[in-house]
Amino acid sequence: MDKMRSELIAPCGMNCRLCMAFQRDKKNCGGCKSDDCTKPAYCISCILRSCFTIQNNSSGLCYECDKFPCRRLKQLDKRYSTKYHMSMIENLKNIKQNGMKEFLENEEARWTCTECGSIVSVHRNVCLVCKTQYIT
Repeated sequence: MDKMRSELIAPCGMNCRLCMAFQRDKKNCGGCKSDDCTKPAYCISCILRSCFTIQNNSSGLCYECDKFPCRRLKQLDKRYSTKYHMSMIENLKNIKQNGMKEFLENEEARWTCTECGSIVSVHRNVCLVCKTQYIT
């Protein structure tokens, strides 16, 4: 089973391991930091991913930017907070405050299906493997 990994944390704080595009069986995305050939078009053209400041800071994450959280990140965060009960801004604050290792451990606990042990998708309220309903 593919576990939480730091290279799957996008600059915006999205945990790509939780993304439906990463988890699907056919034409799955390798995550924000993978080659573009595996990504959906909206990910390839992501303003945050291509941000010069992010590409040139030590962590590769938005929290190091002087404009954090910028307008684009706030818009994305609002959509994810409302639709999927996950905040990218909170993810980034947690990484900055507690470190990547602790963040990934917390993600593992939060997003693991209690029935089958698979990692669930942030984009669905049901485990894609065993179909168990869950609430985030």
